Amino acid sequence: MALTQKPRVLVSDALSETAVQIFRDRGIDVDFRPELGKDKEKLAEVIGQYDGLAIRSATKVTEKILDAATNLKVIARAGIGVDNVDIPAASKKGVIVMNTPFGNSVTTAEHAIAMMFAVARQLPEASVSTQAGKWEKSRFMGVELFNKTLGVIGAGNIGSIVIDRALGLRMKVIAYDPFLSEDRAKELGVTKVELDDLLARADFITLHVPLTDKTRNILGAKNLAKTKKGVRIINCARGGLIDEDALAAALTSGHVAGAALDVFAVEPATASPVFGLPNVVCTPHLGASTSEAQENVALQVAEQMSDYLLTGAVQNALNMPSVTAEEAAVMGPWIKLASHLGAFAGQMTDEPVRAINVLYDGAAATMNLKALDCAVIAGVLKSANPDVNLVSAPIVAKERGIKMSTTHQDKSGSFDGYIKVTVVTDTRERSLAGTVFSDGKPRFIQIKGINIDAEIGAHMLYTTNKDEPGIIGLLGVTMGTNGVNIANFTLGRSTIGSDAIALLYLDQAIDPKVVEALEATGRFQQVRPLVFEVA
Repeated sequence: MALTQKPRVLVSDALSETAVQIFRDRGIDVDFRPELGKDKEKLAEVIGQYDGLAIRSATKVTEKILDAATNLKVIARAGIGVDNVDIPAASKKGVIVMNTPFGNSVTTAEHAIAMMFAVARQLPEASVSTQAGKWEKSRFMGVELFNKTLGVIGAGNIGSIVIDRALGLRMKVIAYDPFLSEDRAKELGVTKVELDDLLARADFITLHVPLTDKTRNILGAKNLAKTKKGVRIINCARGGLIDEDALAAALTSGHVAGAALDVFAVEPATASPVFGLPNVVCTPHLGASTSEAQENVALQVAEQMSDYLLTGAVQNALNMPSVTAEEAAVMGPWIKLASHLGAFAGQMTDEPVRAINVLYDGAAATMNLKALDCAVIAGVLKSANPDVNLVSAPIVAKERGIKMSTTHQDKSGSFDGYIKVTVVTDTRERSLAGTVFSDGKPRFIQIKGINIDAEIGAHMLYTTNKDEPGIIGLLGVTMGTNGVNIANFTLGRSTIGSDAIALLYLDQAIDPKVVEALEATGRFQQVRPLVFEVA
C-alpha cells in the first residue's frame, strides 16, 4: 500500500517501549498517548489525524469515534478480545480490525494449571490463615493432582496446552470437544469422551471454550448434578460458561469440593454468589496477565500494523481476508459467497467435521483460492466458535484434524463460475453450491443435489420434506400466524414425490416456538433456522 507520506499511528493504551520503537524503526510516525484510552472526547478530537490505532482494552472504539476517524485504515488490539471495538461500524467504514489471537495462549493455560493447584491445596486460604498468626495445619488437607482424572472441556489452542501440562503432571486426561477428531486426540495423548462421561469421571474439570449459545451455562444445575462428588472446577475461559448460582449451591452442599474462577458472568465482578464460600479461588481475569504475554501481543501488534500500512499485508484480521489490494475488488462478493456456503454447512452439522472439500469452477477457479478456502473454513467453524476468523480458521481446522481438499476446473455449466462445498462427517456428506450474479450478489444454486436459485439474507429458514401438496401453504400460514414476514421463498425438488427443500428468506430472526410448531406437524424431516453475516 503506497502512501505519499509516513503513515501515522496512535497508541492510545499502555504498550511497551519496545513495541513503540518497532513502529519508529519501520518508518511509522507514532504518537504514544496512553491517557487517551479513557478520554473518549479527546480521542474523538484527534483520531482523524491517524492511519492506525493501536489499543488494549481501555480504549473503546465506538461508532462515534469511527465517524471522527476520517483517515483511519486499521485498528489493532494487543490481545484477543475485541469487545471494545464496534467491528460492524469499522467494517462499514472500511477499517480493518486486527487482534493477536495466539500471543497469550501459554499464559492462559499456565493460569488454569496454577488455579488447579491453588484449589487442590487451598493455598489462598492457607496463606491468609498463616499470615493471621494461625497454624491450622489440619484444616487445610489437600489432594494430589497425580493420577487424578482431568476433564478438559474444549481442546483447542489453549485447551491443548493445558492437556500437555496436565500429562506432564501424570494426570489422566479426558476431553470433550465436538470438533476434536480421534487422530488429533491421539496426537494430544488424550481420551475423547462425551460430555456426560466427562462429568461423571473427572476429579477436576477445566473449561476452554468460547461463550456461545451452545456453551452458555454448560455447567448449569443439571450438568453440575451429573458431576462426580468432590469434583473441583476451574474456569479461565469465559464468564457465562458456569451458572454461578448453581455452582454456589453445589459448593454449599459439598457436592463440588472447590472452584477456581478467573472469569465471571458480569465483569468487573464486584459481587458473585460464590464470593465468600470456602475453597473458592477467584482472580480478576488474569489469564493473559503476564509480562511475557503482554510483551508478545504488543510486539505482534506493532509488526502487523506496520506490515499493513507499509505493504498492504493483512494478518489476523477479524473483518477482512488476506488478499492483495488488486484482488479485493474482484474477490469481495466471492469471499462472501464462500463464507455463506461454509456457514450454511456449519449450522447444519451437529457432529465433528472430518473433511471439507471445495470445488472451484470457471471464474472462481482463477481467483486467490487460499483466501476463498479460509472463508469457507471460517464459515463452517463459526457456529461453534465465533472467535474464528479468516486468518485463524486454517489453524483451528488443523488442530481439530479437519482435512481440507481443494479442486478446480474449467467452466462446466451455465454459470461463469461457481463454488461447491462438501462437508464430511462420520455419518454423512453435505454438499451445496453457489455463485455470484452480475449484480455482485451471492446466491445459493444447489442444495443436496437439488437445483435452486436462492437470495441470501441475514435470517433464513431451511426445511426438508417429502414432495407432497400443502407444504407451501403450511409454511406460509405458520409464518404469518407467528408474525414472521417472508421476503423471499425458494423451493426445489429432485423428482415428483421425492425429496423436496424450501429456503425462506425472512425479515427477522425466527423464534424457537415457530420451529417447534413446524416440527410438531410431522410433515418435515428437518427444520433449521440459519443466520448469515450479509453486511
